Amino acid sequence: MTLNPNLLARLGRRYLRRIAAQGRFPGTPISEMPILFGNSFPKSGTHLLTQILSGFGQLGPVALSGLPPVLTFAGESGVLRPRSAIREDLKRLKPGDIGYGHLHAYPEVLESLCQDGVAPFFIYRDPRDVVVSHVHYVTELNPRHAHHDYYANQLSSFDERLSVSIIGRPELANPFPHIADRFSPYLDWLDRPEVLSMRFEDLLNNKQKMLAKIFQHAQERGFPHSGEKEEAVEKLAAAIEPERSPTFRSGKPGAWQRSFSNEHKALFKELSGDLLIRLGYEKSQNW
Repeated sequence: MTLNPNLLARLGRRYLRRIAAQGRFPGTPISEMPILFGNSFPKSGTHLLTQILSGFGQLGPVALSGLPPVLTFAGESGVLRPRSAIREDLKRLKPGDIGYGHLHAYPEVLESLCQDGVAPFFIYRDPRDVVVSHVHYVTELNPRHAHHDYYANQLSSFDERLSVSIIGRPELANPFPHIADRFSPYLDWLDRPEVLSMRFEDLLNNKQKMLAKIFQHAQERGFPHSGEKEEAVEKLAAAIEPERSPTFRSGKPGAWQRSFSNEHKALFKELSGDLLIRLGYEKSQNW
């Protein structure tokens, strides 16, 4: 298989980053480090999680791979990628690499990321905030997105765009499902003990506690660290710089309450079923 020049350049830069990471910790072979992989539901704190994982580079010989995110759907076209292509992407990751992506819980993906030598993490967010964030992202922040023209030029109001982000666009050749069907393929990540699943809101509201869990999970999955846990957590916290996220707006939990009309609430309830209950955001449909 011929690699494109852009990927070859990324692989070259990864080589240099790995040499630098090993140089900072010469006593610990990078070949014995786990892969740290941050998986996320889109618009759920991907950059936040990736920044936290990058902080492990201050604790041991690991480094951001610099490779493209591993995606279930091609970013600009929205086309479903072959599972074989996803497997090839995952195979490129080496011990000591930090990677990230948006990956459905396909059996072969679960097998790859839940095996020994990988510390997998999964972050998700209140789906009501997700659909609000999705509107802003597609309309304002990513003009190359497959749905940008439709959102920006064919829909005339925020309310219309929010409704579409809830309902999806099932009429397309590459369908954009409604919110519950978009989340459903990720749910099996929540049931895997090898994966630390976390809510975006918990990272914001209970940062130190969640960072301690992230550190502990990495240790349990093979990341060696003999120093003080509190110091390690502080180094992970220092890696968080939300203003460096190219898609950062506010990140405040519960913003959906200012955006949802009664019609949006009814629509969301109709389509989402027990999704919010399953994810722990509500105890009933009475919200």
